[in-house]
Amino acid sequence: MMNAEFNLHPQLAKDCIIIADLTLCKVLLCNDKAYPWFILVPRLADVTDIYQLEWQDQQQFLKESSFLSKILMNEFNGDKMNVAALGNVVPQLHIHHVVRFKTDSCWPKPIWGQQPLTAYNVDEIDDIKTRIQPKLNVIV
Repeated sequence: MMNAEFNLHPQLAKDCIIIADLTLCKVLLCNDKAYPWFILVPRLADVTDIYQLEWQDQQQFLKESSFLSKILMNEFNGDKMNVAALGNVVPQLHIHHVVRFKTDSCWPKPIWGQQPLTAYNVDEIDDIKTRIQPKLNVIV
């Protein structure tokens, strides 16, 4: 399952904060405080689309995605969970998990390209890590 050649894409490393590692995926927080926006990245080299994952890894990904989605919806009390894998800018397989609210500035449109990112400060990042990391410490 794990691949020693895995490297996080430089754009994801620049735009995100590492939160945790699950069995298959790295959990990232997108550095945009407009939304609770997390990203799962399977720690496998040279994968650009879900269909390229081995069957067992596809199942593990779905398990981790559902697990993360449930945690985020419970923690942030959202109206809708948006899960998407685009990859048009960053080719490395990465799956966005965005908690949406009917009151957010882009509702009901997609969030991409609607407004500039607003970075978290250090205290806000620490708060999210404190809230989310313990819930991810269950073996998935």
